[in-house]
Amino acid sequence: MKFISYAALAAVLPAFPAFAQQAPAIDSAAVVEPTGVGGADAPPTPGDAAKAHPDEDQAIVITGTKRQVGDVLGNVSVVDKEELTHDMKPSLGDTLADMPGVSSTSFGPSASRPILRGEQGERAPVLIDGISSLDLSATDPDHAVTINPLTAERIEILHGPGALLYSSSVIGGVVNVTDTRIPRHYPQDVDFDAVLNFGSAANERSGNLGIDVPLGGHFVAHADGAYSKYDDLHVGGFLLSKALREQALASPDPDIRALADLKGKLPNTAGRSDDVAGGLAYVDGDLDVGVSYGHHDAKYGVPIRFSLDPSIEAEVPTIDAHQDRGDARVNIPIGGLFKIFEFRGGISKYRHSEAEADGTIGSRFYSNGGEMRADVVQNERGGWGGTTGIQYLSQDARIRGDEKYLPDSLKQNFGLFTLQTIEAGKVRIEAGARVDFAKLHADEDEGIAELVQEVGENSLVGSTALRRNFTAVSGSIGANYDLDGWRAGLSLSHSARAPGIDELYSFGPHGGSAQFLIGDPNLKTEKSNGVELSVHRTTGPIHVQGSLYYSRYSNYIFQAPTGEIEDGLPVYEHFEGKARYYGFEIESDARFGKALGIDWGGELVSDAVRAKIDGFGNAPEIPPFRVLAGLTGTRGQVDGRIEVEHAWAQHDNAPNETPTPGYTMANASFDWHPFAANPELTLSLTANNIFDVNARRATSELKDYAPLGGRDIRLTARVGF
Repeated sequence: MKFISYAALAAVLPAFPAFAQQAPAIDSAAVVEPTGVGGADAPPTPGDAAKAHPDEDQAIVITGTKRQVGDVLGNVSVVDKEELTHDMKPSLGDTLADMPGVSSTSFGPSASRPILRGEQGERAPVLIDGISSLDLSATDPDHAVTINPLTAERIEILHGPGALLYSSSVIGGVVNVTDTRIPRHYPQDVDFDAVLNFGSAANERSGNLGIDVPLGGHFVAHADGAYSKYDDLHVGGFLLSKALREQALASPDPDIRALADLKGKLPNTAGRSDDVAGGLAYVDGDLDVGVSYGHHDAKYGVPIRFSLDPSIEAEVPTIDAHQDRGDARVNIPIGGLFKIFEFRGGISKYRHSEAEADGTIGSRFYSNGGEMRADVVQNERGGWGGTTGIQYLSQDARIRGDEKYLPDSLKQNFGLFTLQTIEAGKVRIEAGARVDFAKLHADEDEGIAELVQEVGENSLVGSTALRRNFTAVSGSIGANYDLDGWRAGLSLSHSARAPGIDELYSFGPHGGSAQFLIGDPNLKTEKSNGVELSVHRTTGPIHVQGSLYYSRYSNYIFQAPTGEIEDGLPVYEHFEGKARYYGFEIESDARFGKALGIDWGGELVSDAVRAKIDGFGNAPEIPPFRVLAGLTGTRGQVDGRIEVEHAWAQHDNAPNETPTPGYTMANASFDWHPFAANPELTLSLTANNIFDVNARRATSELKDYAPLGGRDIRLTARVGF
């Protein structure tokens, strides 16, 4: 696990491919090496080990501008290609769950989405090269992100005020996945990268193959394909929580009592996915222009929310999802005040069906959309630099079938943003501003009429309810200061977010998530004011990065169970109120020195968040206090790691939410680079949850029915040339 100071994304963060962009064409002085094990300040590893453990993928290029790693107005956690080799899981949420400040919705092995600082959905967007994944994963927990971790080259988790360059609603942060589908450099020869992976917990078989071919005349062609298939997930114990098992055993119905004995395998969690893509780019120094096309297919089951009422049949949903997507990127160097013009755009056609146990389709979801953004990056003059741009998103959503809980709708968003920085001596000042104009249009249908009746006579009615316009103004300002090897930073931020279609207009049963959903068409713009204190040490044998944050919301929008049952499903309703989120995250790594021929190191991650909603109580689905400690060792071309993660019990629960017991997991991994001259060949052996612990995440709506995966032995091979 490695981290990077949010190094002045200040002058950049040109939001999309700004990271790792055009690396071969930029002088090495413009490359920022990360902190953390193997970072710029880490002691060199001698001999073959140095050749076998290059850290090139961890370098960040800030649009060709050199930035110091001590800039700490927010931070960036990075999962590079080497870490992805042995951290890979079928879902993006589970792949990133051990990063600082990150948890997962844990809605089965396929549909788990990242949770950042206790925030999820639209408050923690998932991006691909800086723009939306253009799927429906933010609307419901059973909808998987269409980004396959197998196709990622690196994944960055961004926190802090600079994230305003992506969206006004990134209170928790943003996940940005970088792939190679639009080539960024011109290879000297054919570039080839392949990954093969096997995981025992679900008999998972997966692989990815990517290739870049120089065509001459500065043109580069790219192609990649990925495939994964897995069976029902093995878990370390009983499926039902202790409270539900006791309830089941007290039932007079023998079929209900039998549910208390279910253990070992989590039914209806098998799945498969495949991706194929091609790209073409023109690359000439700092100039690059490219396009790509990708197709994604996935079919997976969602864990069963078992019914303890014999009169109610449990949903056994299977989701069959497809996406066709086209992307474009343009980077053009310019002169004078501005350094470079950057454009990033994508269009998507997405659809999925939700089938019941007998194969009957309960509902079909459709969404067409596109997003574009254009930035200009200023040439730095006298310590002053920045990025300014525009962003536009248009996406519709339609449901067909018996479970049409949303009206046909269209979401449009136009944003203007700027981020400016001034550096003077030991002080760095950063200020950002963003304004978004959002339009949400919904078609009138039977569900809307029932919703208006449900929420009361004071509801908006007619065209007013169906056409909502919002203006969201956000801003941030902060500074950091150099304190003899430490950097200390303080930032203030104001963020605003328009409610989503599902928050406004949901009304009806959703079999995929086994919920009866109710929205509120009266919801107002969600606003928050926040403060964050950061520290960062990047010199010496110990590196530290930490943040302490507090946010106060007005009109905070949240979904919570009401305790009622409708159409045989638990009712989840959207509300709004004042709320407070506060917490911390810290990450540290250290070099202990050499003993027994091994270079020893240690890593520590800890985070916690609390959230209160005035007049309601604790916010739902908040992760508990967690500590993860690891011991690392390197000898020659072999890396080893042993880690222990402990998550405390979560008793600070929302009304109608059950407590979650704590757990302790032990993991270990070994990476072998057989050839020092070709470190791209890596063989990995990883053991997760070695002692087969029965663990549940407090952030999962299915925690009482679906534990985390049990013991998982993973074998991975990665080769490139």
